Amino acid sequence: MNDMELGGNIVLSGFNEVKPAELIVLKKIIGSYARKFADRLEGYQSLSLNLKEVHKIEDHSKYELHAKLLHDGKVTTSEVIDRNIFIALDSVLKKIESEVLRSWTATKL
Repeated sequence: MNDMELGGNIVLSGFNEVKPAELIVLKKIIGSYARKFADRLEGYQSLSLNLKEVHKIEDHSKYELHAKLLHDGKVTTSEVIDRNIFIALDSVLKKIESEVLRSWTATKL
């Protein structure tokens, strides 16, 4: 499985089988979240995403996405399974965002 790097601190794994037009949109979504993390977290280090196709039947499949965010020496992870790759990506990154912001807010109080 080949890894793709975006901007040096984003690693995508398993995205080789994604259609080029879909990959462009996915990269924009990922970049948007990565920018949010970098802007809000002083110790932002990297974001890794791993994509797997599961339960593939003809043209239908489910996508399993694992995300890992490294910041301030801490690791925040999330995973989602969905039929729509865009919804899966948004959901897995929203989970990480809410977890990080919740812990960030708790430490600032």
